[in-house]
Amino acid sequence: MQLRELDVPKTTAILNAILEHELAGVVRYTHYALMVTGPGRIPLVAFLKAQAQESLLHAQQVGELVTGLEGNPSMRIAPLEASNQHSTQVLLRESFEHELEAVRHYKALLETVENASIYLEEFARTMIGAEERHQLELKKMLRDYG
Repeated sequence: MQLRELDVPKTTAILNAILEHELAGVVRYTHYALMVTGPGRIPLVAFLKAQAQESLLHAQQVGELVTGLEGNPSMRIAPLEASNQHSTQVLLRESFEHELEAVRHYKALLETVENASIYLEEFARTMIGAEERHQLELKKMLRDYG
C-alpha cells in the first residue's frame, strides 16, 4: 500500500459538507418526531429522536475533525427538501433518502483520505457502517408499506 499525502483542503470541504448534512438531519428528525401520528407513534418518535441526537453527535465529531485539520467548521445546514406530507410512510421514505445521501458523503470522504490518513479512513468506514445500519432499519420499517 502506497501512502500519499492528505489533501487537506479537499478533505475539509467534504467534512464541512458532511457537517451541514448531519446538522440538517438534526432538524429533519426533530421535525419528523413532532409530526408522527397514529398507533405506532410512541416507538417511532423515540427512534426519530434518537436519530436526531445521533446526527448531532456526528456533526460534533466531524466539526472536531475540521478544526483538527485547522479548518473552520461550517455554520450552515444542508438544504432541507421535504414533501410536507407527514404520513409515517413518507417520513420513513424521506429518512431513508437522507441516510443514502449521508453514505454518499462519507464514501466521498473515504475516497479522499484512503491511504493518506488511517484515522480518517477508519472514521469514514465507521460512519458508513452506521449510516448503512440506519438504512437497513428504515428498509425494515418501510417493508409493510409495499
